[in-house]
Amino acid sequence: MSTSPEAMDSTDFEIPEPKGRVLVIAGSDSSGGAGIQADIKAISMMGGYAMTAITALTVQNTTGVSAVHLPPVEIITGQAEACLNDIGADVIKTGMLANKAIVSAVAALIAAHDDIPAIVDPVMVATSGSRLLDEDAIEAVKTELIPHAFLVTPNIPEAEVLTGIKIEDLDDQRAAGEALLKMGAWAALIKGAHLDTEQVFDVLVTRNGMRLFTRSRIKTKHTHGTGCTLASAIAGLMAQGLPLDQAVEDAGDYVHEAILHAPDLGQGNGPIDAFWPLRGEGEEGAAPSANASPEGMHNPFAGLGDMMKS
Repeated sequence: MSTSPEAMDSTDFEIPEPKGRVLVIAGSDSSGGAGIQADIKAISMMGGYAMTAITALTVQNTTGVSAVHLPPVEIITGQAEACLNDIGADVIKTGMLANKAIVSAVAALIAAHDDIPAIVDPVMVATSGSRLLDEDAIEAVKTELIPHAFLVTPNIPEAEVLTGIKIEDLDDQRAAGEALLKMGAWAALIKGAHLDTEQVFDVLVTRNGMRLFTRSRIKTKHTHGTGCTLASAIAGLMAQGLPLDQAVEDAGDYVHEAILHAPDLGQGNGPIDAFWPLRGEGEEGAAPSANASPEGMHNPFAGLGDMMKS
C-alpha cells in the first residue's frame, strides 16, 4: 500500500532500450540468505539478468559472520569492467563494500559509467549484528559514493550514521532522505522497519517529491537478506524500464511476501523466501503489485504459479 502526499513525476529518468541487465557489486554470503546470493535470486525473480563483482567472501550463517576475506581491489573492479565492457548494464547495484579502498574504487567505477543509474545499498551491519563496513569507510561512502548514486536505500541505523539525524518518526525519515539528496543522490528510500511502529513506513524522497509506502508489520526474526533483496528487486525492475516509484512499490510488496513466507531455516535470523511467487503464494494467492505494471511492461510474476502446477 502506498500514498503520495506530494506529486512525484517519475518520468524524469528513463533507461534507453532497457534489457534487464543488473551488475551487482557486493559480498558473498555463504549461507545464501543475503549478499550476492540474495541479489541474484531477487533480480532473477524480477525477470532481470544478474552479473556480479564479488567484493568479499564471508564465512557466515544465520547466527553471524565469523570471518571475511577481501580480494584485491583490482580483481573487484576487473570483474565489474569485464561485465560492463561486454554485456553492459542497465543498472548497477552495490552492497557490502567492506573498506575505504573498495568504496573509493567502486565510486570511481560508477563515476566513469555515469550513464548507468547506480542503486547504493549502504550495507554497514548484517542482520545478525556483525559489522560489514569499516568505520573509516563511512566518510568515503558519504563523500565519494553517494554523490554518484541514483538511489540510496538505507535502513534507519544506516541513515542515522550517514546523515547524523536521529530518526524517530516519519518527519525524521523525510529529513534524512532530503539530507542524502543534498549529498548528491537523486533519490533516497529510508526504510522504516527498525522503528517501533505497528505498521512499517518506507519513505521515498526524490528531487521530484516524496512518496510514502505503508505495510503491515510481520513479527518474525527471519529477515536475513531483506535489504539486499529489496535493493536488487528495485534494480531488476528498473533495469526493465519500470519507473522508480513503481519499482520501489513492486519490490517492497515482493519482499513483504518473502518475509511472510520465510522458511524458518537456521538457528538465528533466518532467510526470507525469494521464490514464493513460484509456488503461487501470496496474500491473494498470486503476485504482488507488479501485476499492475504499465501496459506492455514485463510482469515477472505472471503465470508462474500456474506454470509450476502444470
